[in-house]
Amino acid sequence: MRDHDPASPQPTSRRSVPRGVIAGLAAVVLATAAGTAWWTWRSFQAQQQPQPLPTTAPQPTQSPDISQAPIQQTVQVYWLRSLDDRFELVPVPVAVTAPGQPDALVKAALEAMLQGTPESEFTSTVPQGTQLRQVEIKPDGIHVDLSPEFTGGGGSASMTGRLGQVLYTATTLDPNAPVWISVEGKPLEVLGGEGLMIDQPMTRQSFEQNFPL
Repeated sequence: MRDHDPASPQPTSRRSVPRGVIAGLAAVVLATAAGTAWWTWRSFQAQQQPQPLPTTAPQPTQSPDISQAPIQQTVQVYWLRSLDDRFELVPVPVAVTAPGQPDALVKAALEAMLQGTPESEFTSTVPQGTQLRQVEIKPDGIHVDLSPEFTGGGGSASMTGRLGQVLYTATTLDPNAPVWISVEGKPLEVLGGEGLMIDQPMTRQSFEQNFPL
């Protein structure tokens, strides 16, 4: 029989963990992992879902139409200057306020001419009371419609002078443009009692050839 030595190391006692405990811990780990995976998948699915569109689409910003805004611009208005026994057409710069469209500028120029001369050295043979009924710029030229007063009174020199005033003022933006003149909507074919024949359309070049002042 061996004596027991107190100084010798004691054998270590190993306790086995019950299998039930191990199974429980494993279940907790698996449940935690599964929960984390499920939360991650749900977050990913939420990110992939299409976002709802806004109920009202933003309205595009529209730029203001500059051509419709009244602006001040200088145009050439034509009056007459008396030289001995004849007239001379004289361009005078006049500031008008109108929309930037060519029709509006030509209309403003003609209306300024019909209001009378700004200086005593100039004259006009357009009868007082003559009204501008309409101005249109079309592909075939500038159409000017005047009131019946335009055809009244004066001799051939007066008729030629007023015709030149209308023609040259109407072409203030384009000196080469043809002009169609009408009175109350009817083409002007004969002007005055002396029967000044009018061939239409008229241009500055044709006026100088057919109607010397």
